[in-house]
Amino acid sequence: MKYIKFILTGVLFGIVLTKGEIISWYRIQEMFRFQGFHMYGVIGSAVVLGAVVLLLAKKFGWKTIESVKISPPEKTKAWKNYLFGGIIFGLGWALTGACPGPIYMIIGTGVSVFIVVLASAVLGTFVYGLLKKKLPH
Repeated sequence: MKYIKFILTGVLFGIVLTKGEIISWYRIQEMFRFQGFHMYGVIGSAVVLGAVVLLLAKKFGWKTIESVKISPPEKTKAWKNYLFGGIIFGLGWALTGACPGPIYMIIGTGVSVFIVVLASAVLGTFVYGLLKKKLPH
Protein backbone atom coordinates (compact mmCIF):
# COMPACT_ATOMS: atom_id res chain seq x y z
CA MET A 1 0.00 0.00 0.00
CA LYS A 2 3.02 2.26 0.47
CA TYR A 3 3.51 2.64 -3.29
CA ILE A 4 -0.13 2.74 -4.41
CA LYS A 5 0.08 6.43 -5.33
CA PHE A 6 3.00 5.65 -7.65
CA ILE A 7 1.15 2.76 -9.27
CA LEU A 8 -1.92 4.93 -9.82
CA THR A 9 0.25 7.74 -11.21
CA GLY A 10 1.86 5.25 -13.61
CA VAL A 11 -1.52 3.98 -14.76
CA LEU A 12 -2.75 7.55 -15.31
CA PHE A 13 0.46 8.40 -17.17
CA GLY A 14 -0.01 5.32 -19.37
CA ILE A 15 -3.56 6.37 -20.21
CA VAL A 16 -2.41 9.89 -21.10
CA LEU A 17 0.38 8.56 -23.34
CA THR A 18 -2.00 6.14 -25.05
CA LYS A 19 -4.71 8.73 -25.64
CA GLY A 20 -2.11 11.26 -26.80
CA GLU A 21 -0.93 8.76 -29.45
CA ILE A 22 2.58 8.80 -28.00
CA ILE A 23 2.74 5.00 -28.27
CA SER A 24 1.45 5.02 -31.84
CA TRP A 25 3.79 3.29 -34.27
CA TYR A 26 2.54 5.66 -36.97
CA ARG A 27 3.45 8.76 -34.92
CA ILE A 28 6.91 7.41 -34.13
CA GLN A 29 7.64 6.57 -37.77
CA GLU A 30 6.27 9.98 -38.76
CA MET A 31 8.79 11.57 -36.40
CA PHE A 32 11.75 9.58 -37.72
CA ARG A 33 10.79 10.48 -41.28
CA PHE A 34 10.49 14.19 -40.35
CA GLN A 35 6.89 14.22 -41.57
CA GLY A 36 5.13 15.54 -38.48
CA PHE A 37 5.64 17.75 -35.43
CA HIS A 38 3.49 15.75 -32.99
CA MET A 39 6.27 13.74 -31.29
CA TYR A 40 8.78 16.59 -31.42
CA GLY A 41 6.25 18.77 -29.62
CA VAL A 42 5.70 16.15 -26.94
CA ILE A 43 9.42 15.46 -26.46
CA GLY A 44 10.24 19.19 -26.47
CA SER A 45 7.52 19.86 -23.90
CA ALA A 46 8.89 17.05 -21.72
CA VAL A 47 12.41 18.51 -21.90
CA VAL A 48 11.19 21.98 -20.95
CA LEU A 49 9.01 20.60 -18.13
CA GLY A 50 11.91 18.46 -16.87
CA ALA A 51 14.23 21.48 -16.82
CA VAL A 52 11.68 23.59 -14.92
CA VAL A 53 11.02 20.82 -12.37
CA LEU A 54 14.76 20.27 -11.90
CA LEU A 55 15.28 23.99 -11.29
CA LEU A 56 12.42 24.02 -8.78
CA ALA A 57 13.79 20.89 -7.07
CA LYS A 58 17.20 22.52 -6.76
CA LYS A 59 15.75 25.83 -5.53
CA PHE A 60 13.45 24.31 -2.89
CA GLY A 61 15.67 21.37 -1.88
CA TRP A 62 13.23 18.62 -2.87
CA LYS A 63 14.18 15.05 -2.00
CA THR A 64 13.47 11.62 -3.50
CA ILE A 65 11.54 8.81 -1.81
CA GLU A 66 14.87 7.69 -0.32
CA SER A 67 15.44 11.22 1.12
CA VAL A 68 18.24 12.00 -1.34
CA LYS A 69 18.45 15.63 -2.43
CA ILE A 70 17.51 16.09 -6.10
CA SER A 71 20.23 17.77 -8.12
CA PRO A 72 21.50 17.76 -11.69
CA PRO A 73 24.18 15.18 -12.47
CA GLU A 74 27.80 16.27 -12.59
CA LYS A 75 29.05 17.40 -15.98
CA THR A 76 31.08 14.81 -17.82
CA LYS A 77 33.37 14.76 -20.80
CA ALA A 78 32.10 11.33 -21.90
CA TRP A 79 30.15 12.74 -24.85
CA LYS A 80 31.10 9.73 -27.00
CA ASN A 81 29.25 7.42 -24.60
CA TYR A 82 26.11 9.52 -24.94
CA LEU A 83 26.51 9.80 -28.69
CA PHE A 84 26.91 6.06 -29.33
CA GLY A 85 24.34 5.11 -26.70
CA GLY A 86 21.87 7.55 -28.24
CA ILE A 87 22.48 6.16 -31.71
CA ILE A 88 21.88 2.59 -30.54
CA PHE A 89 18.78 3.68 -28.60
CA GLY A 90 17.45 5.61 -31.60
CA LEU A 91 18.03 2.70 -33.97
CA GLY A 92 16.13 0.36 -31.67
CA TRP A 93 13.37 2.91 -31.33
CA ALA A 94 13.11 3.38 -35.10
CA LEU A 95 13.20 -0.35 -35.85
CA THR A 96 10.60 -1.38 -33.28
CA GLY A 97 8.45 1.73 -33.33
CA ALA A 98 8.64 2.11 -29.55
CA CYS A 99 11.03 3.37 -26.93
CA PRO A 100 11.33 1.15 -23.82
CA GLY A 101 8.78 2.93 -21.62
CA PRO A 102 5.67 2.47 -23.77
CA ILE A 103 6.39 -1.19 -24.55
CA TYR A 104 4.23 -2.19 -21.58
CA MET A 105 1.39 0.08 -22.71
CA ILE A 106 1.57 -1.29 -26.25
CA ILE A 107 1.34 -4.85 -24.92
CA GLY A 108 -1.54 -3.71 -22.70
CA THR A 109 -3.43 -2.39 -25.72
CA GLY A 110 -3.35 -5.89 -27.21
CA VAL A 111 -0.35 -5.79 -29.56
CA SER A 112 1.04 -9.08 -28.31
CA VAL A 113 3.92 -9.17 -30.83
CA PHE A 114 5.60 -6.54 -28.62
CA ILE A 115 6.31 -9.29 -26.12
CA VAL A 116 9.20 -10.12 -28.48
CA VAL A 117 10.36 -6.49 -28.28
CA LEU A 118 10.14 -6.59 -24.48
CA ALA A 119 12.09 -9.86 -24.36
CA SER A 120 14.72 -8.37 -26.68
CA ALA A 121 15.04 -5.26 -24.49
CA VAL A 122 15.47 -7.41 -21.38
CA LEU A 123 18.02 -9.61 -23.16
CA GLY A 124 19.94 -6.54 -24.38
CA THR A 125 20.03 -5.14 -20.85
CA PHE A 126 21.27 -8.48 -19.53
CA VAL A 127 24.02 -8.67 -22.16
CA TYR A 128 25.07 -5.09 -21.36
CA GLY A 129 25.31 -6.06 -17.70
CA LEU A 130 27.60 -8.94 -18.63
CA LEU A 131 29.81 -6.77 -20.85
CA LYS A 132 29.75 -3.56 -18.80
CA LYS A 133 33.18 -4.07 -17.22
CA LYS A 134 34.76 -4.68 -20.63
CA LEU A 135 33.26 -1.60 -22.29
CA PRO A 136 34.90 1.84 -22.24
CA HIS A 137 33.10 4.10 -19.80
